[in-house]
Amino acid sequence: MVTTRLEEKLARIRKDPQGTTDFLICDAKDGDMGGGIPMPGPRRDREGRATGEFKTRRDYLDQITALVRQDIVDLMLLSLANLERLVSEGVFRDSRVGTAIRANDTTDIWGARHGVYKSHPSLPHRSALIEHAMYGRQGVAPGTPPALTDLGLYSITFMNDAELDRAAGERYREFRIEAERWGFKHFLEVFTPNVGSDRLSRAEVGEFVNDNIVRVIAAVPEACRPQFLKIAYNGRKALEELVAYDPTIIVGILGGGAGTTRDTFELLAAAQRGGARLVLFGRKINLAEDPLALVALMKRLVDGEIQPADAVRAYHDALAESGTRPLRALEDDLEISEDVLR
Repeated sequence: MVTTRLEEKLARIRKDPQGTTDFLICDAKDGDMGGGIPMPGPRRDREGRATGEFKTRRDYLDQITALVRQDIVDLMLLSLANLERLVSEGVFRDSRVGTAIRANDTTDIWGARHGVYKSHPSLPHRSALIEHAMYGRQGVAPGTPPALTDLGLYSITFMNDAELDRAAGERYREFRIEAERWGFKHFLEVFTPNVGSDRLSRAEVGEFVNDNIVRVIAAVPEACRPQFLKIAYNGRKALEELVAYDPTIIVGILGGGAGTTRDTFELLAAAQRGGARLVLFGRKINLAEDPLALVALMKRLVDGEIQPADAVRAYHDALAESGTRPLRALEDDLEISEDVLR
């Protein structure tokens, strides 16, 4: 099997966590595990206006294929069904892009239209089976080389409720036991509380999440620990605190909402400055007018070739060159709209 950039970069970071400059750009194309028909994004006319219709699964798969072939992203996170389909189409054959599946789907990511799930405290839920994630079927002997992937994202949301958090922790333990049996690796997504966090300041939310991350992995042996984390950016202080506590914990920052293009580049820069080793953006890439142009500029920013504001201007230049109408005027797209980045 081809060694992926994901594997190589993680290995270098583990070997010299304070010396290496490796940084990973990852794409979260697992939206179908939480959303529904609108998930791939709206169809737009030549003027950039939404038509009222949505792109299809095939459109979504084609965008993933284009990003894999661009060969910049280090990891593509997918639903099991979409990974299986793209593997069958040969998209990842000889590719250096790593793959992973969303291994569970807690209720706080359920985004059905007219649904109210996100207004209720997160509950653990899991649709995917590890055996299916690795082989696409059951009845395979443990130790058999995986046909699909050997990496998955496990998500947990601590609610500051002893009963809910105990149950969530026990489900995570059950997943780790199964993963160890199959030789399946995982990375851990830790969301901020989806209900009740308004009672805490942003700094307190960051501290709450940090402490629960340290607590939940404290009893996990090295061989079974998460490969890395995926967490919300709760400000530079919270990120630096977690990184400084234990440099062997590889921290990644999730993208959140689509925001402006300036938000995308500013969040990437803030993650890198604060000591994170990767970003895993979903809607920020998926809903961009030109995901390929955006990812190319993300790489230039990571490499220190361009600053966030100039990256926005370069992105608009790329849109103009391709004849793509931007969703926002340049001056509006240069605005930082996310409070945590201001």
